[in-house]
Amino acid sequence: MTDSRTAARPDPGNWTHNPRRVTPRAIFEEDASWPEGHWYEVTRAILETETAEQEVRILETVEYGKILVLDGHLQSAEEDEAIYHEALVQPAMLLHPAPRSVLIVGGGEGATAREALRHPSVVRVVMVDLDEQLVGICRQHLPEWHRGALDDRRLDLVIADGLDYVAACEERFDVIILDLVDAFEDGPSEALFSQAFFGAVKRLLVPGGVLAVQAMELNPNGAGDHAVVRRNLGPVFAHAMSYSAMIPSFWSEWGFVVAADALDPAALAPEEADRRIAARGLSLATLDGATLLRMRTLAKPVRALLAAAGVR
Repeated sequence: MTDSRTAARPDPGNWTHNPRRVTPRAIFEEDASWPEGHWYEVTRAILETETAEQEVRILETVEYGKILVLDGHLQSAEEDEAIYHEALVQPAMLLHPAPRSVLIVGGGEGATAREALRHPSVVRVVMVDLDEQLVGICRQHLPEWHRGALDDRRLDLVIADGLDYVAACEERFDVIILDLVDAFEDGPSEALFSQAFFGAVKRLLVPGGVLAVQAMELNPNGAGDHAVVRRNLGPVFAHAMSYSAMIPSFWSEWGFVVAADALDPAALAPEEADRRIAARGLSLATLDGATLLRMRTLAKPVRALLAAAGVR
C-alpha cells in the first residue's frame, strides 16, 4: 500500500543517469516528486501477468526478498511484511477483549487474515477481495505471507467489490479491517475511504466493535492523505487514533487508524497489551506493548500537520 502520488516515470530499462545505483535489472518505483524515487534491484521475475483487474508482478529483490507489485506500485515485501500486517491488524484485535468474528476488505495476499486468525477466540473471518485471480496467485507464489491462512476452515473468501459487499451485508462483526490500496486522486479505492463508506462499515460492527484502516503515508513531509482519512472517520466514531510504523521497503513511516465507539484505542496500556498477547498465546514478530506505545506516539511535526489539516 504505497504512496499514490506518482509522476511520469522513465522506463527503468532505459535508466542510465546513475548506472552504479540503478541498472536495467532494477525496477523504478515510488517516485513522489521526480527526480527523486525508490529503486529496488531485481534478481529475477517470479511472475509477471495481468488479471482482469490489474497488472501483477512478483519479483525477487536483493534487499527485500520477494515483493508484490500491483499496477507498478509496491504492495508488500517478504523482508518486512510482518511489520505492516501486525501493525494493521494487532492493535485493533488486542483492543477488543475477545474478538470472534472479523471482516477484512482487501488483503489479497492473505497475511491480514493470517494475523486475525492468530487469535484463539476467532471463529470466523470473512475476507472480501475483488480480484480472485490475484488471491490465487498469492496462494501459490506467496506462501510466506499467508502461511496457510487462505485454506483455514475459519476463513470465508468472498470475491466481490468491497463497496457492494458492505452495502448488502447483514452480518455483524467484532473487528473490521480495511486493507485497501491507496485511495485518492481518483484511485480505485477512493470511495472506500469516504465518510459515507465508513458509516456503512460502522453499521456492520457489533456494539463494542473496532475498525482498523490502512491510512497511507504519515511522515513530517507527507500526511495529507492520512489527514483525509482521519477527517472522514471523525464524524462517524467517538474515538479515532492515528499511529504509524516504519516500513523499510516503503521507505516511509506508514499510517494506520483504529476507530471505535465504546473502546478508546489510546487507553490500552502497554502492560495490558502485553498481558493480552501472552494470554492469547500470540507469537508476534514485531509488536508488543512498548512498540504499540511507540507507534501511537506521533512526532511533533506530524501532529502539527494533522492539526493544520483539521484533525482533532
